[in-house]
Amino acid sequence: MPADRIDAQVAVIGAGQAGLSVAYYLRRLGLEPGVDQIILDRGPSTGGAWQFRWESLRLGVAHRVADLPGMQELGVSFDTADRSLPARQVVEEYYRRYEEHYDMRVVRPASVFRVENEGEALVVRYTAGESEHSLVARTIVNATGTWGSPFVPWYPGLDRFKGRMLHTAQYRSADALRGLDVVVVGGGTSAIGFVMELDEVAASVTWVSRRPVEWLHEQENLDTETAIAAVAAQEEAAREGRALPSIVSGTGVPLTRRMQAAIDRGALIRHPMFTSVEEHGVRFADGRFQRADVIIWATGFRPELRHLAPLRLREKAGGVTVTRSTSLKDPRVFFAGYGPTASTIGANRAGRTIAREVIAQLSRK
Repeated sequence: MPADRIDAQVAVIGAGQAGLSVAYYLRRLGLEPGVDQIILDRGPSTGGAWQFRWESLRLGVAHRVADLPGMQELGVSFDTADRSLPARQVVEEYYRRYEEHYDMRVVRPASVFRVENEGEALVVRYTAGESEHSLVARTIVNATGTWGSPFVPWYPGLDRFKGRMLHTAQYRSADALRGLDVVVVGGGTSAIGFVMELDEVAASVTWVSRRPVEWLHEQENLDTETAIAAVAAQEEAAREGRALPSIVSGTGVPLTRRMQAAIDRGALIRHPMFTSVEEHGVRFADGRFQRADVIIWATGFRPELRHLAPLRLREKAGGVTVTRSTSLKDPRVFFAGYGPTASTIGANRAGRTIAREVIAQLSRK
C-alpha cells in the first residue's frame, strides 16, 4: 500500500484499561497519539466499560481496579479514591484526567464494525454519529474487552418467557425492580451483589447457579497458586485458539463481611440451576416452580471480536490463537485485555510488552 494511504502506524480499538495502558507505552516509545497512533472508543465518555455499570456499585466491592500506568503523575489512585461515590463516576473522572494529562486524543464515540485487509495495511471501519469513517493503519491493537458481548445460556422455554430478562450489562438499580419476583442467575460477584441489593426491595429473590460457589474467607484470600493456575488456563486456551474459560470458576469468590452477614440472615442462599423456563417463571429438576417477573442473567461475557471476522482469525475450537498477545494468523493484530491480560492488573502488565511487540512489528516493514 502506498505510504500516502496510511493514516496511522497503529489503531488502538478501545480506550478502557487495556487500550489506555498500551497507548501510554506506545507514546513513551515515540508514537504520538492522534498522529502515529489513533485511539478509537465507542463509549460516549471516558472509563471504558465502567461508565455503564450500575449506580450502586462501589470501588472495593467488586474486583480491584488497578491504577493506569503513569497515573501517579496525576496525584490520584484508585486505592485511595472515595468509596462512597458510584464506581463508574470515580473511574470516569480519573480516566478523563488521565487522557487529558497524556493528551491521548481519543476519538469517541467511534464504534468499530469491521476491520479488513488492504495489502500490507488494515482498514478499520467505524461509525461516529451518523457517519461512517475509515482508518488505514499498519497494525491494530484490539482492546475491546467483553462488555459489548454479553452471554446468556440457552434453556428450554427461554423464548416463551413473558417477563423481563436483563443481563448484567443492562442492570441499573434494584429500585427499578421493586415489588417484583426476581430470579438471579450466576455464581460470580455480580450475581451475589444483585441478590444482596434486591433483598427487601424485590417481592422475592431466588439465586441460582450451575455449580456451587467456592467461598474464599477473607483470611484465606486468593492464594497465589490458585490465581496463577487460573491465569495459566486462560493463557493456554488463547494459545490453542479455544474459547476462554471462566476465571471465577477457577479461583472462587472472596467472602466479605457483607456477604457473610447476608448468608447469616438467610438472604444469600444459592439454589441449583433450573432446568427450564416457563411463561411466568422457572422449573427446577425436582418439579418445583418459581414464579418470576424478571430473570437477571449474571452469566458473564465473551470477548468482543465480531468486527475482526473479515480477517478470519477465529479457530474451529471457538477462540483466536494468541501468543504473546499477537494473533498467530495475522502478526499485525495484537490483543490487549484478552485471556490472561483481561484483569486490570494483567492489562497493565501486558501494556508495556504489547507496545514493544508493536514497535518490533512496525520495524520489520
